[in-house]
Amino acid sequence: MEGKKFRIYFVLMMLFATSVLEVGGIGVNWGTQSTHPLPPSTVVKMLKDNGIQKVKLFDADPNILDALKKSGIQVMVGIPNDLLYTMANSRQAAEKWVAKNVSAHVSSGGVDIRYIAVGNEPFLSTYNGTFEATTLPALVNIQNALIKAGLGSSIKVTVPSNADVYQSSSGNPSDGDFRTDIHDLMVQIVKFLSQNNAPFTVNIYPFISLYEDPNFPVDYAFFNGFSDPLNDNGKIYDNVFDANYDTLVWALNKNGFGNMPIIVGEIGWPTDGDRNGNLQLAQRFNQGFMTRFIAGKGTPLRPGPMDAYLFSLVDEDNKSIQPGNFERHWGLFYYDGRPKYQLTIGSRTNGLVGATGVAHLPKKWCILKPSANLNSDQVAPSVSYACQNADCTSLGYGTSCGGLDIRGNISYAFNSYYQVNDQVDGACKFPGLSTVTDRDPSTQDCTFQIMIQTDSARKIGSLRIVLFAFLVVAFL
Repeated sequence: MEGKKFRIYFVLMMLFATSVLEVGGIGVNWGTQSTHPLPPSTVVKMLKDNGIQKVKLFDADPNILDALKKSGIQVMVGIPNDLLYTMANSRQAAEKWVAKNVSAHVSSGGVDIRYIAVGNEPFLSTYNGTFEATTLPALVNIQNALIKAGLGSSIKVTVPSNADVYQSSSGNPSDGDFRTDIHDLMVQIVKFLSQNNAPFTVNIYPFISLYEDPNFPVDYAFFNGFSDPLNDNGKIYDNVFDANYDTLVWALNKNGFGNMPIIVGEIGWPTDGDRNGNLQLAQRFNQGFMTRFIAGKGTPLRPGPMDAYLFSLVDEDNKSIQPGNFERHWGLFYYDGRPKYQLTIGSRTNGLVGATGVAHLPKKWCILKPSANLNSDQVAPSVSYACQNADCTSLGYGTSCGGLDIRGNISYAFNSYYQVNDQVDGACKFPGLSTVTDRDPSTQDCTFQIMIQTDSARKIGSLRIVLFAFLVVAFL
């Protein structure tokens, strides 16, 4: 009898160990909306150097997937929202997508694909229902395509959702349920995921709570223990992440899916573009989260190990800034792979490891001429054009370059355009206003960037230069 008990205990312990191993280490989101992206091979080496075991992609770029061959890194590939209609309305299209972007890389390329993200936050309220009719049919067709390809048991589908798909009328997690306007749809999706042993993926951003509400208690966004915690029927919440996560747990519970696995698809903090986006707060938030993650500390309702992907790996200077200027500054690393701050993300205790072998353009900057007339009618359109076609999101109140004077602001805009266009001479020809210098105009707080050497932006840059030349002629 004692031997039987021991065997049962041993089996249970092995099952527990297996479940922990399947969660594994921390993941990261690898976005590619950059004018000068790092080579995929460089990024993969950086992932391995930092002990990052999982990566979440927003599409299925073959160059990136090729670089991930035999890397040992688990992969979530993505189907962009603009493909949902096609996937939903054609099983053949879904099968072709799986064959090209999944099967080919798994069978012959040795890419460890674990998930397919069908859409990305398709139910955001700002989309006004655009993808409500196509997300579930696309999910079904992709799942059927995986089964047909013999991959249905090893690769799971999921729908990364913003945390706005659920809500709580009182603010207590226990009152959580799916958003009223999409409640039935969400239940259908969750039921389908459950039937196929697939997880629910949610993106949670405490930064957004602080960004949208100036009265939001700052300390509640972090993991240091809020002085006025929320008591929800004996469950204590001293940070908004736990409360948000458990609101989802309650929503799943109420609809009959209390045991569904949850992946945190995106979590992080930006370092610029907003008064609350800076290196200090980003380090505080991400290290606070990672300390809990490494310790296997979950939430009051789900206290065990968590599956999560930090957002994001590297800054993306070509992302849409419609949600806010901070969108281009979520990276743990700058655009060139330099770590932004000290962060322990696993067994490593000496911080992040930067990219290696990255070559920068020459040390040249485009700035406002010292003799330039600020009253010139060329100033406003020149700055506007530069910022529309480059990145000026570090300018503004509370940002890293917010302390520049007007001449500094203009120089920053000019230089941003110059660097995005690979420092070609024509990119520093703002009429009567600009000049190239080899003296770094950066200040203690504000860095005037120098781009890395890539081939990716040159064609785009050349087109912009031609358009810029036409505009200059028009202004003269």
